[in-house]
Amino acid sequence: MREAKLVETDEGLVPEGEGWFILSPGDAAWTAIEGGGAWLEFQAEGVPNQIGAGLHRLPAGESTGLYHVEANQEGFLVLEGKCLVIVEDEERTMNRYDYFHCPPETEHLMVGASEEPCVLFVFGNRIARARYRTNAIAARYGFSVEQDTDDSREAYGQREFTRVPAPWPGQLRA
Repeated sequence: MREAKLVETDEGLVPEGEGWFILSPGDAAWTAIEGGGAWLEFQAEGVPNQIGAGLHRLPAGESTGLYHVEANQEGFLVLEGKCLVIVEDEERTMNRYDYFHCPPETEHLMVGASEEPCVLFVFGNRIARARYRTNAIAARYGFSVEQDTDDSREAYGQREFTRVPAPWPGQLRA
């Protein structure tokens, strides 16, 4: 297997094409959406992966997305800060080094819940699409759809995803 190319952008490095690579989070370009913090996917765009891994940084009150369910297993490990997990109509707090095992078909969402942003290590895959579900608890935080949908464009509406410089673990780029 060949090495994937790391392409320099104004926001940071982005892997391109198939292959292996080594990338520091502080050197990478991240993605952000209003109310959804910023995240880094350790993969090249358009290249399918059996397992996806990344980081998600959530300031207080921001979420990992909208309340949803997926057909595949996911995992979430808190590296810094704390977050609220809304899972199957329950609220739980996760602190630093807590791990959330999320089996397939488990409805869930995380919301940043500390002064210091919450940083999550996340893994799973996106082979099957998410299904967005209404949820009264998630709605209290502003992160529930008004009507169940399997269409992410319908769920997120006009919110735009933008590429941003690394917000964590601090600016490492020279």
